[in-house]
Amino acid sequence: MSVLDGIMIDLSIVLGSAEVPIKQILQMSRGAMIPLDCGQDDPSLIYVNGELVAMGRILVDEDQMSIEVSEIVRKQQH
Repeated sequence: MSVLDGIMIDLSIVLGSAEVPIKQILQMSRGAMIPLDCGQDDPSLIYVNGELVAMGRILVDEDQMSIEVSEIVRKQQH
């Protein structure tokens, strides 16, 4: 057992973003689509504890989704 096994992190994968008025959200019905600010070939962003750490590509295999890391983001030195 590794000392790292019990450490929890918050991992977020961001496909894209959109600014949508709350009024529009409240009027949406099932199946409504929200256009994102990216294309299907743009990398997804991988955040750990709110900090961007990598970029990758979403892979879909039947009902299973995963992300393939394509680039590690270097931390900015101040």
